[in-house]
Amino acid sequence: MVAVAGRVAVVTGGRRGLGAALVDELLARGARKVYSTARSAYIDDRPEVVTAELEVRSTESVAALAEVAADAEIVFNNAGVLLPAALLTGDVENATETFDVNVFGPLRVARAFAPILATNSGGALVNMHSVLSWLAGSGAYGASKAAAWSVTNSLRLELAPQNTQVVGVHAGFIDTDMVSAIERQKATPAEIAARIVDGLEAGDTEVLADDVTVTVKAALSGPVEHLTFSAAS
Repeated sequence: MVAVAGRVAVVTGGRRGLGAALVDELLARGARKVYSTARSAYIDDRPEVVTAELEVRSTESVAALAEVAADAEIVFNNAGVLLPAALLTGDVENATETFDVNVFGPLRVARAFAPILATNSGGALVNMHSVLSWLAGSGAYGASKAAAWSVTNSLRLELAPQNTQVVGVHAGFIDTDMVSAIERQKATPAEIAARIVDGLEAGDTEVLADDVTVTVKAALSGPVEHLTFSAAS
């Protein structure tokens, strides 16, 4: 398990939404420094926060962040994208971007920071998934999150020899701009951020951050046709 107090963390997509809530939660628990990234430059006046530009689709951009954040001990792969469309009729370029950001982006970050975490006593890698990892009906987004779940589970094995704790996080709908158009009950970013860090500090390998996620995970052993999502239902 990895305690946050006194540690140095990286939060991708830390400018807003869940990422911003994670930055707040880490600071509240005594993190010494938090690198918070966004696609464009921005300012955070808190002395413990170091902002940085990051494009997770770019290996060069990820490498530049790793060079700056060489003291990182905990990495939160939070940056993601939702481009709603059907798999059969939607723009293939949007599906490609979704996978590049949601699957290969976290993998690029993990590859860049793995040696840094090894140098800094192992630390932790926390990857954001979704309840939609397990539910059909959300197009490339759900498919990408299912792939990200698999990537995380394999990274857990590959990073075990260097004593890196790998945490996969699944959550339902969070009250952020990404899902503002979906009429569903939503948790606040602060609630989910607290549960994520609770899980990290407890030594969990998987965090089911809300009740709907617990329910869906329990249903995975049932008929696959029951594992569906509809924004209208």
